[in-house]
Amino acid sequence: MKNIYLNYISDEHLFKCISNLHRSYINAKNNIDKRKFYKNKVDTIKLTFDTKFNDISEGDMIEAEVLRQIDKSINNFLGTFHEEILGGINGFERGNLSGFDIRAEDNTLFADIKNKHNTMNSSSAESLFQKLAQYANTYKKANCYWVQILANKSFNTHWNGIINGKEYSHSRVFKISGDQFYKLVTGQDDAFFQLYKILPSAIDHYLRTLQPSEEIALNSALSEIGEEVVKSNRTIIDQVTFDNYPYYLGFDGL
Repeated sequence: MKNIYLNYISDEHLFKCISNLHRSYINAKNNIDKRKFYKNKVDTIKLTFDTKFNDISEGDMIEAEVLRQIDKSINNFLGTFHEEILGGINGFERGNLSGFDIRAEDNTLFADIKNKHNTMNSSSAESLFQKLAQYANTYKKANCYWVQILANKSFNTHWNGIINGKEYSHSRVFKISGDQFYKLVTGQDDAFFQLYKILPSAIDHYLRTLQPSEEIALNSALSEIGEEVVKSNRTIIDQVTFDNYPYYLGFDGL
């Protein structure tokens, strides 16, 4: 049966990838209760400035901060989404914690997928280069790629330079933008653009197949904080501050 959406992966595989990412959204939202919201200590000094300078209510500000935490988690899942999409292309497979993210079945290509170009520090970059170089040395016909799905330009070039004071270079280690990598593995210049264009309708199609119970649930952090506010008669930000810093001098009197 002919695909409706993309010609380089099946509709079934596309919907599986969308479903997996949707499940990640649900889990991220369901997991943001008060305990998890407070895990990394909320900067209530910043929240105070945000509410005043941006003229936002305390409740809306806390909700925005919860959504920021959720968004940070979801960004990590988007790299996995691209791994799954690319792993469904004929002749390629996903690594599934095997040390690589994408591999050509004939061992002529290995790739590590990053959703954004600026997600690695120098130590991570050095470790990644060494890993890709090791694949290139082991598999003599393999080209190895650091893939930046969302890069600051379109490119496919050798990856060489100085990392942590050491010079790195290899004839078969490359860095490549997302559009160029999709082109490389599909043989279609606009493969990444095709994915972008069909996503709205494909997501709508997928969502229509869901039962109501499968829809994204609201996080509980704000409602839990609201319950505490009713009991304590504090402002929302005072309650968040007290919950996070009761051991600071003077804060126990909030």
